[in-house]
Amino acid sequence: MAQEIERKYLLANAQWRGETTRSTRIAQGYLNDEPARTVRVRIKGDQGFLTIKGKNEGIARAEFEYQIPLADAAELLKLCPNVLDKTRHEIHRDGFVWEIDEFAGDNAGLIVAEIELPTVDTVFAKPDWLGEEVSGDARYYNSALSTHPYTRWPR
Repeated sequence: MAQEIERKYLLANAQWRGETTRSTRIAQGYLNDEPARTVRVRIKGDQGFLTIKGKNEGIARAEFEYQIPLADAAELLKLCPNVLDKTRHEIHRDGFVWEIDEFAGDNAGLIVAEIELPTVDTVFAKPDWLGEEVSGDARYYNSALSTHPYTRWPR
């Protein structure tokens, strides 16, 4: 079974910007956002993807992702009630890829860093620009941000 093991962090500062190797615009929406399973459609650059994810078990969950025709992804996004707009910045460091998602639109101001790991107990060096870990905080799940945007959170 395909599995995603991921840790998610807020950013402590903007030093990460100097390490970015690639940036890609992403539009993504959810055809289903139930906690037990999510079905996501995404346009990343000029490619379309359909992703099915299982329920989070700590920092791990089942994940199945398939590339689909760009035109299909565009049509499927029209079926999504809310579409996230973000730019993903990639940083390669110590054999890992950090993905920094900088949100726009209703989630403007939110920037999170994610790292995918081979096992739940993998040890990795934490860059100085990392802040608080929010891996288990459901508010930061992209599926939650699509229905409860960051700009509407109580301050």
